[in-house]
Amino acid sequence: MPVISDIAPYKGSTMRIDFEGREPLFISSEVVYNYNLQKGMDMPDSAIEQLIHDNEFRKARERGLYLMDYGDNTYAQLFGKLKRNYSEDICYEVCDKLSEIGVINDRRYAENLARRLVEVKLMGRYRAVNDMKQKGLPKSIIDEALAPYAEGERERLRELIEKKYMNKLDYEDRNRKVTASLVRYGYSFDDIRAVLKEIEQEL
Repeated sequence: MPVISDIAPYKGSTMRIDFEGREPLFISSEVVYNYNLQKGMDMPDSAIEQLIHDNEFRKARERGLYLMDYGDNTYAQLFGKLKRNYSEDICYEVCDKLSEIGVINDRRYAENLARRLVEVKLMGRYRAVNDMKQKGLPKSIIDEALAPYAEGERERLRELIEKKYMNKLDYEDRNRKVTASLVRYGYSFDDIRAVLKEIEQEL
């Protein structure tokens, strides 16, 4: 059974743990203090593996908190970013913990994103759903976030046309291009035709 031969500061908050007959470990001082590690202590292999796990979890958690402080992320987004440097098991553990304490909140993220896409960018439902899926949000949360915008699709479409396309509705070829652009915004052909017809009649 390995025995701790020495514990000493290494760099910053990292400690070096030397063992008799084993390679040294470089572990956060927080983990060292949590386990009350001391020189001369016997360390079975299972305990050493737990030390390594806890140290990786701590580093991944700190990285996750830093990323969330820098900008809100969905569970899937943060998992993907952490997975570049840590194992899947550690990533799941960190993301589950941050979800549990409310740092990650996919509903909050989805509500804010839906508001930005629909109210600010005036996107149609199809485009909003697609953009939200790309953030890794589950369908149930996307539907819930977009539910308040179920009504008023044509009104938002008209607002978008009046803000961006009124000077482009001169003749048939341009109208086709406007229609194609509005489809990319996530509106249906039926709604686009109906609103363009309204505007044409009024003009």
